[in-house]
Amino acid sequence: MSRGLRSGQVAEAAGVNVQTLRYYERRGLLAEPERSNGGHRLYSEDAVTALRVIKAAQRLGFTLEEVAELLEAGRHRHGRPVPGLQDHAAAKLAEVDAKIADLTTIRTALATAVAAGCDDLTVCASSTCCPIPFTDLAEENRHAGPCC
Repeated sequence: MSRGLRSGQVAEAAGVNVQTLRYYERRGLLAEPERSNGGHRLYSEDAVTALRVIKAAQRLGFTLEEVAELLEAGRHRHGRPVPGLQDHAAAKLAEVDAKIADLTTIRTALATAVAAGCDDLTVCASSTCCPIPFTDLAEENRHAGPCC
C-alpha cells in the first residue's frame, strides 16, 4: 500500500479541522480515501488541494451544494458543454451585485439616520421626516412633530 497522509495531516495542511474533512467526505466532496492495514484513512496530496479549492470557493460565496456541482461538472465534462465555473461564477456575481445594492441602500439609510440624530426608533418610525424607510408606518400615523 502506498504511503499517504493521515486525516490530521491533511486537515492541518488545508487549514481545516478533522471534522470538516470527514464531513466533506460524507457529502461526497472528497473521494473516499484508501485505508492502511490498520484501518487508518490515507489521503493523497490531491485531498489537500481539493480542500483548499472547496474553502476558496466558499470564501467566494459558493454554498457547499454549489461547490459539489462545480466539482461534479469538472469531473464529467468529457468534451461536452456542461455548466461549469463560468456559468456558476456569473450567477454568483449577479447575486453579489444584488447584495451590494441592498447593502448600499441600507448603508445610506443608516448614515442618514445617524446624521439626522435619530435616537428613538419608535418616535422616528412614526415621524414623516424619518430617514429610515418606515414610510408605511409614518403615513399611517401622520405625526407632524419634530423629526426624531
